[in-house]
Amino acid sequence: MANRPANRPLVITDCDEVILHMVSPFRSWLAEEHGVAFTMSGNDFSKSMSRNGEPVGQAEMWQLLGAFFDTEMARQNPIAGAVESLTELAGHADVVCLTNLEHHRNEARTLQLAEHGLPLKVFTNQGPKGPAIRAILDEYAPSRAVFIDDIAQHHGSAFELTPQVTRLHLCGEPEMAPHITCAFQAGHAHARIDDWAGALPWLKAQLHGDNHD
Repeated sequence: MANRPANRPLVITDCDEVILHMVSPFRSWLAEEHGVAFTMSGNDFSKSMSRNGEPVGQAEMWQLLGAFFDTEMARQNPIAGAVESLTELAGHADVVCLTNLEHHRNEARTLQLAEHGLPLKVFTNQGPKGPAIRAILDEYAPSRAVFIDDIAQHHGSAFELTPQVTRLHLCGEPEMAPHITCAFQAGHAHARIDDWAGALPWLKAQLHGDNHD
C-alpha cells in the first residue's frame, strides 16, 4: 500500500449480487440441508424463507445466513462479467471491496475473491455503509471515487455522508433485481445498471470525467 500512487481514482464495490451470486447458491443450500424453501418476496429475506409453509422468522434467518457464510462460500460463483470488468477497472483505479459481513469473515472473503482472480483489499462492515465509505476515502484520498452496491439503503447512506462519491446501483442477480428498491429512482444513486456489460463503460466514464448520464 505504501507504493500506491497518491490520489488515484477509487472503486468501492460490494460483493454479494455485485461480484458473486449469493441468493441462488443460498437457496440451493437451504433446500438441500435445511428443508427451507426460498422464494424471493420483497426485501425481507425472512419472509422469503419458509419451512412447511411457515416463515422461518428473523432469528433463524440470521442464523442460517451466518452458517452459509461460515461453511458454504465455495458455492458462490461470479456474476457474468464482474471479474473481467473489475480487473479492467483496476488498470484505471484502486479497487476495494466493502462487504457487509462480520469482521471475523474478512479473511475468508479476501481468499474467496482472490480465488476468483480478484486480489482485492476487503473492508467488512455492519449496518449502513456510509461511515465505512467515509473511512475508506480518508485512507485512500482518491481524486474521485465510485461506489457500487445492490442495496438501496447503502446508497442512501453514501448519499448522506459522502455525496461526492459517484454511486452505481447494480444488482447482478435477476431473481432479486425486480424486487429491490431502486436507489436511482430514490435519487440516491447516479445510475441503475444491472449488468456488467453496461456498467463497465459507464464506470470508466465516471473515472475519467464528470458525466453522470
